[in-house]
Amino acid sequence: MPLGQRVGDKSDSRYCGVETEFDYDMPQVLTFNLSGGFDFVMAPLIDPSYRPSSVKKEADGSSVLPAAASDLILSPSQWSSHVVGKISSWIDLDSEDEELRLDSEITLKQEIAWASHLSLQACLLPPPRTASCGNYARCVNQILQGVNNMQLWLRVPLEKSELMDDDSVNAKNDLQSGRMFDAWELWNSFRLLCEHHTQLCAAVDILSTLPSVNSLARWFGEPVRAAIVHTNSFLTNAKGYPCLSKRHQKLIMGFFNHSVQIVISGSLVHNVSQEGYEDLSSNSNDNHIEDMPGQHLLRPYLDYVAYLYQRMDPLPEQERFELGYRDFLQSPLQPLMDNLEAQTYETFEKDTVKYNQYQRAICKALLDRVPDEEALTTRTVLMVVGAGRGPLVRASLQAAEETGRKLKVYAVEKNPNAVVTLHSLIKLEGWEAIVSIVSSDMRCWDAPERADIVVSELLGSFGDNELSPECLDGAQRFLKPDGISIPSSYTSFIEPVTAAKLYNDVKSHRDLAHFETAYVVKLHRIARLAPSQPLFSFKHPEYSAKKSNQRYKKLHFEIPLDTGSAMVHGFAGYFDATLYRDVHLGIEPSMATPNMFSWFPIFFPLRTPLYVPRGSPIEVHFWRCCASAKVWYEWCVTSPSPSPVHNSNGRSYWVGL
Repeated sequence: MPLGQRVGDKSDSRYCGVETEFDYDMPQVLTFNLSGGFDFVMAPLIDPSYRPSSVKKEADGSSVLPAAASDLILSPSQWSSHVVGKISSWIDLDSEDEELRLDSEITLKQEIAWASHLSLQACLLPPPRTASCGNYARCVNQILQGVNNMQLWLRVPLEKSELMDDDSVNAKNDLQSGRMFDAWELWNSFRLLCEHHTQLCAAVDILSTLPSVNSLARWFGEPVRAAIVHTNSFLTNAKGYPCLSKRHQKLIMGFFNHSVQIVISGSLVHNVSQEGYEDLSSNSNDNHIEDMPGQHLLRPYLDYVAYLYQRMDPLPEQERFELGYRDFLQSPLQPLMDNLEAQTYETFEKDTVKYNQYQRAICKALLDRVPDEEALTTRTVLMVVGAGRGPLVRASLQAAEETGRKLKVYAVEKNPNAVVTLHSLIKLEGWEAIVSIVSSDMRCWDAPERADIVVSELLGSFGDNELSPECLDGAQRFLKPDGISIPSSYTSFIEPVTAAKLYNDVKSHRDLAHFETAYVVKLHRIARLAPSQPLFSFKHPEYSAKKSNQRYKKLHFEIPLDTGSAMVHGFAGYFDATLYRDVHLGIEPSMATPNMFSWFPIFFPLRTPLYVPRGSPIEVHFWRCCASAKVWYEWCVTSPSPSPVHNSNGRSYWVGL
């Protein structure tokens, strides 16, 4: 049964499994554990004493695999929904012992074939015995070419090495010299040998000690499907039953948020009394806790995991709205080449936070522009360039009413379909005497008078990626010399990220163009490896004689030393804009405007994922290039190893003028 109810959460993390030993009576194993409250079992499929080389063969050379159960003993839906196959832990495909190596290869292929026959959704692979696991990875990669929908979960221990001790004087030197065991390195070597295969995932063992917070954070960008929590990693609270340390709790909750399933492993190591269990039952609203007789021995651990799940806050309404967009690649808008559809306008118009910020900025601009004593006599000319269906027109008039200032508004819009809606709005609201609608591209329009204030919402996820600089340059000619532009400036930001899912989604297209395209995406299953840094800045109005919208910048990123090595799949991009004076809006994580959903971040992929050794800086180059008919970005990495320059001459991705 699910761990509990959490508003908005329909992910796999609601279900908890248990690791079991080999047993020929699979129906009994399943019945016992499901009735004990678990949702699935992680169970061996083959007798662990089986060795192909020692099996007595029939006269025709065949032999019968010592499986835990016939496929007929459970229904197909039971096998598929409630069993994760556990591959024999004795196998060692990189052993120096040839007989053991050959036995291991045969057994691995036989067990995976049997699991595939049973229609299991996943199988758990034992961890590589050493960092040199080429033959193991080769065999797994061969198998992955043939399986259809089944995932293979590589077991990886989250082990803490001496190097992470906070009071080690030589910790920095130890980190740099590599005298430590880093479980992530095992995983990374294996998945690189398997070519980032989409069906190869990780199952991490959570032990009593944990690596540093930065080291653990890398896993949130990896395809982790299960977190196996060992019973000996639980502490004992005052009443004698199990609990986890604060760090373990935070990690488990992080996994809950990333659709990772928890699996309990081990034996009962806590002596939970009848009274203690009744106390636990009375303090929980979960149906996991039943009467003590016949209680599953690992039930106290399951109930604690359920308690952690139920403690989590419900998903906010905005997060629930964005669930379907998580890690979903979208091509950025082409607002000059294409006319937006009504549905797109409607989505943006629902972002009340954004328009409240615009209204605040316009209020401050009006108060600065017109003193109180001139409020009744002075009329401010305000032009909304790119008016869409009118939300900024409404915000401007509400600001005028709030400040007691008089306005003359020009609503300039190139989309003839949106202009139809604008005319209806103006007539409905009775704004005909105040608002003039102009059906024209702002870059071509000859204004009848100059504006005191120009307001626009031309910003993209990367600030300038929807051609705000080019559009506002064209509109600047009808702004008074002392006129105000809202926004007045904006800056793009980038940061290196681990994003295995996004990389595989881009790779699935099997062409160069998709690796040279920037995508708008609601980032979720990613690891941010270093704080973001500012990239390109623009200000308006811009009267410089040397004005150019072309940009180039080189940035250096330092990944914290205790993170260890990392894999960079690309760069996440954001923006922050100053609308007017101290009124800003943006999506850069450290200063993002709360509860605003008009923009998702942008993602610049790398054709080849970049391995960054521990302590190595990342040097990245970005260009914003302009031609007569298009604007595009180019990017590359030069350290720790060089990449090709992506999107040279805008061959794959550009924004049309």
